[in-house]
Order: sequence, then structure tokens, then C-alpha cells
Amino acid sequence: MTTYLNADLHCHSVVSDGTLTPEELASRAKANGVELWALTDHDEIGGQQRAAAAARAHDMHYLTGTEVSVTFAGETVHIVGLGFDPLDAAMAQGLAKTRSGRDLRAQDMAADLARVGIRGAYEGALRYVGNPALISRTHFARFLVETGVCKDTSEVFRKYLTEGKPGYVPHRWATLAEAVGWITRAGGVAVIAHPARYKFTANEEFALFSEFKAHGGRGVEVVTGSHSAAEAVKYGETAREFGLAASRGSDFHSPNESHTDLGTLPLLPGELTPVWELLADRIR
Repeated sequence: MTTYLNADLHCHSVVSDGTLTPEELASRAKANGVELWALTDHDEIGGQQRAAAAARAHDMHYLTGTEVSVTFAGETVHIVGLGFDPLDAAMAQGLAKTRSGRDLRAQDMAADLARVGIRGAYEGALRYVGNPALISRTHFARFLVETGVCKDTSEVFRKYLTEGKPGYVPHRWATLAEAVGWITRAGGVAVIAHPARYKFTANEEFALFSEFKAHGGRGVEVVTGSHSAAEAVKYGETAREFGLAASRGSDFHSPNESHTDLGTLPLLPGELTPVWELLADRIR
């Protein structure tokens, strides 16, 4: 497999905060020409068996996936894991630990929103949750759109649920060392997701990439749904600087919310090493 491959290695189903089932995502990916796919639900691998079976049914190659929430330098960073053994017990236990505490955080978020006059947010968010253990800001955002508080989820995150805004409650996630360790010890490859989204200084970003590599991380998303063309160029250069493989993924959540559909991203630049070359023996 070469860089000139329609691979989509970052998307979400109802198992975390997406709105489509793994089977519906597989159908959509196939219809959009995806050749290599991974379902990467947040801190969860419960949809992997269904996703792999659906990929096989559509004659698509598949890699196991997840997206682990990490706290680094006071910021939430996401680490995508690809090609790991989905039956690895230590990884399953680590992800379960990371998921714990979401419900209490959600109740605190709802209480904070109530203080600015938005009531019933916890119960409203639950209506959008496929997996109650993974209630998240995205579910609250859908409630705020449904009730007319905001016109779309982008407005929600401008006005609410982010640091300094009503409804924001921090959560202590996994450490970078833990997340990378779970993935690599389960035979997978750890990838920094959408690095342009983090509000780091240049020094903090350098520390992130340096520590990530020191812990055994091997990839970075270069072409992704939230990266501009200029950001893809920048993180292609970062991949070369740190000797990391490049990944590609839409970060698709919903037909009504996501700006980038499955399989519609530009291809990876040809001079980069694609992450799937590191996982040739893991591709189903």
C-alpha cells in the first residue's frame, strides 16, 4: 500500500459520540471510495468487532482503532491507536479507567449550565448518548442545538463548554505515557490526532512531540478534517523532523455536523511514510 491510498483512520460511531452505527459508517466509507478504514471511538473499543465485520462485508481493508483522551500541559490531547490487539486486557482496563468519571463530570457541566439559565442539560444530553459511560461535550452540544440555544455545534463550542465558558468542567484523563503504552504493548501504533487543534506554545508543542516519541509514539495525523492545507504542510514537516509516520483521517462524527465526510480528504503527500506501512501485518 502506498501514500496514494484513500485511507480514513479516524471516525466515530454511536459507541462513543458519533450518530451512525459501525455498520452505517462502513457503508458510507465504502460509498466514498475508502480502501482502508478504522473506527476510532473515544476511549472505547466496543465497536471493533462490528466494524471489522462490516468492513469485510464491503471488501474494505480494516485496522482496529480507538482515540484515547490524554491530559498534557493542562490541555486535552487525543492519541489515536491503530492496529492493536482488541482483546488485550491491559488496554481494555486502561480505557475503562479513562472512561470512569465522565458521568460525574457531565452532571457538573449541567449544573454549571443551569447557573446561566440552561436547565435540563444532563437529561437532554443523555437522549443523544448511545453509550452512557461515554457522555461527552458533543452530546451536550446536540442538546443545545435541539433546544435552540445555539444554531449549530460550532456556535456551542464558541459560547459554551470550552475553558472560560459556561458548562466547562475539566477532567483528568490518561497520561501520555499511559496512552502510548497501552497502544504499543497491545501491538499497535500510537498517533497524535489533529495536532493543529491544541492551543500550545511552540515550546509546549515541541515537548508534546518529544515526549510522545520518547514513550514509543510513532505517528501523527497530517491530513485530517480540522487541518487546513497549510497546517497539513506544517505537520508533514513535523513528521519528518521527528521521524514519525503520517496518518490521514476525517474525524467524522455525523452527516449533519461534520465538515469533512469519510474518504473525502486530500491524499497524503508522497514524500511521507504512511502509518499503514508500519501496520502491514495488522491490516485485515
